[in-house]
Amino acid sequence: MEIFCMLKIDILTLFPEMFTGPFDSSIIKRAKDKGLVEINIHNLRDWGLGKHKTVDDRPYGGGVGMVLMIEPLYNALKSLRPQTANHRPLVILTTPQGKVFTQKIAKKLSKEKSLLIICGHYEGYDERIRDLADEELSIGDYVLTGGELPAMVITETVTRLLPGVLEKPDAVKNESFSPLLEYPQYTRPENFKGKRVPKVLLSGHHAEIEKWRVKQALKRTKKRRPDLL
Repeated sequence: MEIFCMLKIDILTLFPEMFTGPFDSSIIKRAKDKGLVEINIHNLRDWGLGKHKTVDDRPYGGGVGMVLMIEPLYNALKSLRPQTANHRPLVILTTPQGKVFTQKIAKKLSKEKSLLIICGHYEGYDERIRDLADEELSIGDYVLTGGELPAMVITETVTRLLPGVLEKPDAVKNESFSPLLEYPQYTRPENFKGKRVPKVLLSGHHAEIEKWRVKQALKRTKKRRPDLL
């Protein structure tokens, strides 16, 4: 019997209720049920300051909006991170200023034992919070209200790469960005309003089909995402 290691993911957020649906269905739910991933959602306000559990304040020097304070985040990390170096999670800060999240980064993260993802909010972070993170990641060049959606994207992308999560492991190898965009795929009917399935896919000649798929993947990547080459 094959034994798989479990990945532990802790997510620190101001809106824990946002994660209920996405993490209780589909691939992530199956991964949790199999014991391949453990996901814990933590409310940053549990470490807020004073009776109002404050986590943000006005920026020094003036400006629009509020900024997340360092003290609540520092206390949260201190509480959530085990003291032993062997089990220290990789801390990820979700921010539009971060490195753009890619499949290559996802593969690297899937080899970690533990991740701790911090969801940003409001007008940004106290700059000193960046010193607490190991990685700063963005899911694209646009602005979201908070880091919850990026945290979900990172969690799903990494989870589906864990050994044992997908029933057909080869599916991961043949997906887009591994390293090319995925080749075109077809199913029934063979002819739909004059648009036919390529003959090679009906031939049953596996070597020729594989050659066609590689050629099509390369052609599609050159056309749509030449930067990947």
